[in-house]
Amino acid sequence: QVQLVESGGGSVQAGGSLRLSCAASSRNSANTRYCMAWFRQPPGKEREGLAAVGANEIPKYADSVKGRVTISQGDNKNTLYLDLHSLKPEDTAVYYCAADTINGGTCYALDRYNFAFWGQGTQVTVSS
Repeated sequence: QVQLVESGGGSVQAGGSLRLSCAASSRNSANTRYCMAWFRQPPGKEREGLAAVGANEIPKYADSVKGRVTISQGDNKNTLYLDLHSLKPEDTAVYYCAADTINGGTCYALDRYNFAFWGQGTQVTVSS
């Protein structure tokens, strides 16, 4: 079981930046390796994958946000970050952190159905 709690959302003007955080905790062994990812769900749309980082610590980004977002982990791997830059009104969405013990292509496919553990989400609103 993995618990995920996102924070850092808010309202920002177009062109601005935000850092989202996801605090992760688990009862599993400290040796368990997770794929950690960020998704978002705009109003009235499907949830889409943005970025993932696997057990090898290599990041993968969706083409839709590549160059504008950076995924990273804290030193103890218990915190996941998503830095958002050059924000646009169409980035308005609820942003979710997700985790699962998946590897390689399954992790980097950024498919929401591959992730069992989710946070409650944090709202990001970008105004023009």
